[in-house]
Amino acid sequence: MNIRTLAINGLLAAIYIAVSFVFQPIMFGVLQFRIPEMLNHLIIFNKKYIYGIVVGVFISNLFFSQLGAYDLIFGVGQSLIALLLVIFSSRFITGIKGRMAMTIFVFTLTMFLIAMELNIVLGVPFLWTWAITATGEFLVLLVGAPIIYIMNKRIHFGKLL
Repeated sequence: MNIRTLAINGLLAAIYIAVSFVFQPIMFGVLQFRIPEMLNHLIIFNKKYIYGIVVGVFISNLFFSQLGAYDLIFGVGQSLIALLLVIFSSRFITGIKGRMAMTIFVFTLTMFLIAMELNIVLGVPFLWTWAITATGEFLVLLVGAPIIYIMNKRIHFGKLL
C-alpha cells in the first residue's frame, strides 16, 4: 500500500469515527441510524476504500458501542462481508447510480447479521430487529447516495487513490 492510499484511508477512517462520535446516541442499539454508513458508497469508486471504512467501523464499535466484543465481530464482519459483496457485484453493474442502488441493497440485506447480534446479546426478536436495522441502514444509504454522488463530481473519488 502506497503512502497516498494509506493517508486517504486514514482520513476516511477518521471521518467515520468523528461522525460516529457526533451521532453516537442514534447509532447503536435496536433502532439505529449509522450516519457514517453513507461512506460505504465510496467502495464503488475504488475498492481500496475498504481499508478506511473497515478501520473506521472497528474503532467506532470499539470505543462507542455498548455491545463490546460482539459488535467487533458482528458489526465489523457485516461491513466487511457487505463491502466485499459490493466489490464483487460492481464488476457486473455499469454506472454509478446502478452501483449505488446495489450497495444500498447489499448493505440492507446483510443487516441480518446485526439482527443476529442483537438477538443474541439483547434477546430481541430476530425478524423484527432485522426489519428495524435494515430500515435504518436503507434510509441512511438512500440519503447518502445523492450526497456522495454530488461530492464525487467535485472530488472524483475514483481518481483520488
